Amino acid sequence: MVQTRGQVAVVLPAFNEAAALPVFLSEVRSSFAAHALKVTIIVVDDASTDDTAAAAAPFARVVRSPRNRGHGPTALAAYAAGLAHGAEVIVHVDGDGQFFGEDVVRVALALDEAEADVVHGVRRGRTDPWFRRSLSALVRLLVLLVCGRSVPDVNTPLRAYHPQALRELIEGVPADALIPHVHFSVAEARRHFRVRYVPVASIPRRGVDAQGTMWGTGRARRWMPPARLVRFAGASLAELWRVDIVGGRSLSNRFPRRDHTVGG
Repeated sequence: MVQTRGQVAVVLPAFNEAAALPVFLSEVRSSFAAHALKVTIIVVDDASTDDTAAAAAPFARVVRSPRNRGHGPTALAAYAAGLAHGAEVIVHVDGDGQFFGEDVVRVALALDEAEADVVHGVRRGRTDPWFRRSLSALVRLLVLLVCGRSVPDVNTPLRAYHPQALRELIEGVPADALIPHVHFSVAEARRHFRVRYVPVASIPRRGVDAQGTMWGTGRARRWMPPARLVRFAGASLAELWRVDIVGGRSLSNRFPRRDHTVGG
């Protein structure tokens, strides 16, 4: 069993999260210190137009993208940065601070305690608008149909991986993927990765926009999905079909199945 002490990288994609990052990153660092764990934090700034890089710099190593690529490719770049760092446990979490630092640590520790390949932080009490939660439910249903197995919180951004498992997953996902975590969840189920699910609290985003910077600015709460989200949903479902259904058979056969089935 790999021990997490001294070998954890927390990687975060971020776009215009200058308001969220200082408090969140400080909390993450303090939470790891409370468990006597050393942590390296890596923030991949997706060509933000605010002071995201400067806000993160006192707490993290910052990698700046030359152009805005969107959340999916930036999340994959964050994972790649964690692998390049040489950490033996790589924890991904979004830069909007929608989790408690203590839960980030719990997910990291659970990876070794369960002798798992991956740990998902399953969100409880989500405060996202109804249309975002509905989209997640639809994707979960589709993944059930594709894999024959339900995956709770299929797109959760709070995950911990050992490097070998992560490398296998990244190899099967396009570099420009819109929904890499959905593809990861499908591949984990198909390849019989040992997955542990850890309930975590979901709290309101700590940034300027409580609904997320991707779907507009300002604090006015939307009751109908923005047009940009509708377009994103359509493109994501098409990508799910192309990568995980049409291309799923060849991807599934690329790597042998694990000896253990998925665990909870």
